[in-house]
Amino acid sequence: MTREFNITGNCVSELHYMVDITEKLKQIKAMIDKQRYFTINRGRQYGKTTTLSSLRHFLANDYLVISLSFEGLGHNSFVNEETFCQKILQNISHILSITHPTEVHHQEWQNPAVKDFDLLSHHITNRCRDKKIVLMIDEVDKASNYRVFLDFLNMLRSKFIARRDGLDFTFHSVILAGVYDIKNIKLKMVSEGTYILTNGEKEQNSPWNIATAFNVDMAFSPTEIEGMLKDYEQHHATGMDSAAIAEDIYFYTNGYPVLVSNICRYIDEDLEKQWHLDSVKEAVRRLVRETDNELFKSLSQNLERNENVQNLLYDVLILGARRSFAPDNPTIDLANRYGYIYSLNDHVKVFNKIFEIRLTQYFISKDEEQMGVISNGGLIADITRGGRFNMQLCLERFSMHWQELYSEKDEKFIERQCRMIFLTYLKPILNGQGFYFIETALTDDRRMDLVVIYGKERFVLELKTWKGLLYNEKGVEQLLGYMNKLNEEKGYLLTFDFRKKPELLEPQWRSENRKSIFEVRVSFK
Repeated sequence: MTREFNITGNCVSELHYMVDITEKLKQIKAMIDKQRYFTINRGRQYGKTTTLSSLRHFLANDYLVISLSFEGLGHNSFVNEETFCQKILQNISHILSITHPTEVHHQEWQNPAVKDFDLLSHHITNRCRDKKIVLMIDEVDKASNYRVFLDFLNMLRSKFIARRDGLDFTFHSVILAGVYDIKNIKLKMVSEGTYILTNGEKEQNSPWNIATAFNVDMAFSPTEIEGMLKDYEQHHATGMDSAAIAEDIYFYTNGYPVLVSNICRYIDEDLEKQWHLDSVKEAVRRLVRETDNELFKSLSQNLERNENVQNLLYDVLILGARRSFAPDNPTIDLANRYGYIYSLNDHVKVFNKIFEIRLTQYFISKDEEQMGVISNGGLIADITRGGRFNMQLCLERFSMHWQELYSEKDEKFIERQCRMIFLTYLKPILNGQGFYFIETALTDDRRMDLVVIYGKERFVLELKTWKGLLYNEKGVEQLLGYMNKLNEEKGYLLTFDFRKKPELLEPQWRSENRKSIFEVRVSFK
């Protein structure tokens, strides 16, 4: 079974190339075989809907699958029990009339006498007696503000418990798909004022505490991406190195499905099927500049709505703060549900490079007024002359302007924000022709690895504050390690020196382990 990506939608043959997710579907089916009820919580455009569609076909030989979606139901569907019950039955009947048009299943589900959840429960009992029926509901977030949906979950929970005790018949398995955790739906509704507790009722009591944890990794591995590219290569014979390109796509996306799809689409449709590593960089550059991308719109909207998530990502990405990945922390849990972070060595890490790029752009746009922007005048052309980026000159110019611009600002503010100041300086020079992403260290919040991409060129930088000679040399070793990881012969070290009496150091090249490092030190005094 495969997942479609439409990366060749403009081809004459109308072929589609897909990532094989059979192993993921087998893992999900194993949960269904055990009669589990569970929720697939993942971020926007993470492939939840496509996975459910593939799962429906995958289960067809063993189960009767009812696949619904709350997308587009509208407020009127949730006004009261009778309306909701009838809407559910109508949708089940409609779906079955399409998926099983020659059978009578869809007719059996229609019943205008069902006007409350008690009657709906009895109706479900009759329909599920001696049948293995799997109910899948997508876009459940659309119903998460309505009490009637909470009552529906309570009814399913009661039937699940009764079935477990041999006292009822109900759905063999129920799968809910959405961004938010349905287990916490009552707490969410209470906080938003859409649910009022009565008779000593506790807000922590979940109507979905029967659910089994869903631990299937829905991100694509390099091997899965490579399989799709090999399928593509069989039809187009581009001569690509599918393994190397798959690794590079994974490097930027960490397997986030829609981002994998978009990079492939750009290379296929806009870059004339030039499948090489430079094309991946160009596809990423175009992708991170999109203004109508629904995933990125959702990202900025969620940050604007939730200041705690915004602060978490700013602290981790820009300030290099080390935050333990504690899923019981509501802010970390929510950022994880959105798909913006994951756990790396039990610490919070931004999920992928593309999110890092968009988040950095977002934070710079928010902070530019506070930070100020160094006026480069006509000097930008010198740094980017001939379509090449002169990183040495960029750092030299930054060093020249540093004290001049920030001498009147608070020293503690500058020390905290020095790395953001450099990023703010760098952005207008790249001017959309390049991009950069941050590799925040999880073991040292005083340094930051930065990779700048401009055309076919890549530059590896380390930004750090001065904490003594030994620490400085350790920073050189760390930079060399990252250069080796990316197979780069040149690297750049920018050190911010906040000592009372800093030592003067002219920008200079130094040779270390047969590699070259350009070192620049800027001071506050």
